[in-house]
Amino acid sequence: MSGSVVIDGVSVRFDSDRGAVTALDDVGFEIEEGGFLAILGPSGCGKSTLLRVVADLVAPSEGSVSVFGSTPAEIRKRRELGFVFQDAALLPWRTARDNVELPLEIGDGRKRASEAMSPDALLDLVGLGKWHDAFPHELSGGMRQRVSIARALVTAPKILLMDEPFGALDEITRDRLNAELLRIWRETRTTILFVTHSIQEALFLGQKVLVLKAHPGRVRDLVTPDLPEERALDVRESESFVRQSAHLRQLLETC
Repeated sequence: MSGSVVIDGVSVRFDSDRGAVTALDDVGFEIEEGGFLAILGPSGCGKSTLLRVVADLVAPSEGSVSVFGSTPAEIRKRRELGFVFQDAALLPWRTARDNVELPLEIGDGRKRASEAMSPDALLDLVGLGKWHDAFPHELSGGMRQRVSIARALVTAPKILLMDEPFGALDEITRDRLNAELLRIWRETRTTILFVTHSIQEALFLGQKVLVLKAHPGRVRDLVTPDLPEERALDVRESESFVRQSAHLRQLLETC
């Protein structure tokens, strides 16, 4: 479907000193354009590998991937994909604004500038309105991650891949950025695939939650949380949230 991300029977195998290793085995699911999919699972279930397949960084051994009717390679070449890693990886000699602008300076990035918000507007969007000219060493870890999100959005990507972007942050900062990310998603309607080890984070953020088994990575379940689209942090204290968290935990315990 042209308006969906479709993963169909994807398997990924690597050769290692111990022989062939299967990272993903017959993984399949679909997420509509503008959706927010949280990918949850134990270590070794292939969560990061799955993102790299969608990003055209790893080729599937079997199966196919369609991103809004195009291949991952076509999406990557058109600069319609953004990637946020756990490490913000900012250039220390560039200001926040200049770090966000970097993708526009590489290859044909400028061609997409007219479709995107400006670096200054994106920094405002992620809550760094007073920090445009700050250097990375002047920013906290959470602020640096906000810059990396703005940088990933500067080419107006159709899909944003996020690989445990808040995993190294303290709990208070992580909560704050969870709420900010939902706000940014509602404003931009960028399709997001978000990898996490945290049950609460997956349930709070995801409009759908993909639960993966490990060794090899397989789909355990695709869950649609019974929560409002617009969520405040206090929803995690509700009986419904606690019950659904317990259900996800049970799924993980059988992975």
